[in-house]
Amino acid sequence: MKNILVAMLLVAAVTAVAQTAPAPAQPAASGAPAQAAPTAPPQKKEMKDPAEYNAYMGAAGQTDPAGQISGFEAFVTQYPNSSYKEDALEALMLAYQKTGNQAKMLETAQKLLQVNACSLRGLAVIAFTKRGLAEAGQNAQQNLADAGQAGEKGVQCLQTVVKPSDVKDSDFQNLKTQTAPIFNAAAGMAALSAKDYPKAQQYLQAAVQAEPPDASSLRDVYPLALAYLTPPVCPPAAPAGGDAAQTPAPANCAAPDKETDGLFYIARAADLAQGPGKAQIAKFGESKYTKFHGSADGWNDLLAKAATANTPAGITVTQYVPPTPADQCADLVKTKKVEEMAFAEWQLCLSEGNAADSDKVWTTLKGKPLRMVAQVMSIDSAKELKLAGSSDDIDAKRADIALTMTAAIPKLQMPKEGADLDFEGTPVSFVPKPFVMTMNEGALIVKAAPKKTAPARKKPAAQ
Repeated sequence: MKNILVAMLLVAAVTAVAQTAPAPAQPAASGAPAQAAPTAPPQKKEMKDPAEYNAYMGAAGQTDPAGQISGFEAFVTQYPNSSYKEDALEALMLAYQKTGNQAKMLETAQKLLQVNACSLRGLAVIAFTKRGLAEAGQNAQQNLADAGQAGEKGVQCLQTVVKPSDVKDSDFQNLKTQTAPIFNAAAGMAALSAKDYPKAQQYLQAAVQAEPPDASSLRDVYPLALAYLTPPVCPPAAPAGGDAAQTPAPANCAAPDKETDGLFYIARAADLAQGPGKAQIAKFGESKYTKFHGSADGWNDLLAKAATANTPAGITVTQYVPPTPADQCADLVKTKKVEEMAFAEWQLCLSEGNAADSDKVWTTLKGKPLRMVAQVMSIDSAKELKLAGSSDDIDAKRADIALTMTAAIPKLQMPKEGADLDFEGTPVSFVPKPFVMTMNEGALIVKAAPKKTAPARKKPAAQ
């Protein structure tokens, strides 16, 4: 659709010029008194002589693009200072577009910007075409940067550009309306590529809001969703009096309301998409929704809303707040006997639980012989060993148990570092952070060797 839009912009330019280009003033008849020319209003364009007028109208009157290219190229060469040079270059862009000569169309657009740095048509052609080249994989980084630069310039010019005197107010407003989404989309895509997510959100949001809600807008709706969903989500704020050791927010994280906007637009993209991509976008959106919300509950409702709404106004998605370590310990204490907990669960409660839960766990464990299996981290002596009882500490190669044996371990029974040790020990104290439980009265648990049985004798062969 936007390819058609660019062509329409250029056709409108040529048609307007052909209809409004005034014929040059004729010299006064012989003997007639000369009259002073009226003062021209600002920016009014006029042909200086009949030859210039004829050259322009001759080019505009060509019925085939090749003839127009020849005529307008000759015009801008012969009349480089013509007040209609900008119009001629706009017409030349259209002629090159009709012949499929993209390189010459872009070259002409650059020439147009040398005449008028705020040419909305020239900037739109560059922004749109360069973006298309980047998306097609042609020198993507540079073309997208060029598109973004033209897009940002276009957005600025929309605020400052002065309407030419020979253009109707309605036509000029239509031009601004048609070019605005092209500029914003190109600037937004360049910002997204550069990972400037707030800037990408700003420009792509403006592009989507300026476009009709049809399938063609998917080209901007999907990147807008990515601009919201790509940054990590900021963790929810800790409640008053909550866990002070909450994980710090990652740099450049997205606020939960931005994530909600992203979830709406990815659902909107799934509705707009057609073919195999529809299911893929929906699957991606559901995974993002589940990660943010904690479950897929409500995703289908969001899809239904996105099918009829164009903006996320009034739509909210609740962020899942994971339980704190203290909350996890509280749940453990309520649902599981301390004696039946794993060592890692004791460690969680003793290091992260609230005072009441930690005391309950320690009161149950202290002074009670415990049989455990842990991995040997180091051997300080025949009676002193450092062990790791939780899988996290085993992976980190960090000791979380200091075991003192009742008697020295015989040399033949001494375990090697990294080996599992089946032992019994009695907890006597612990340090919560970094967690270490001190145990004494250690003893190895030696499994009884299986009894050997005499091999069955074969019955002698019959004589």
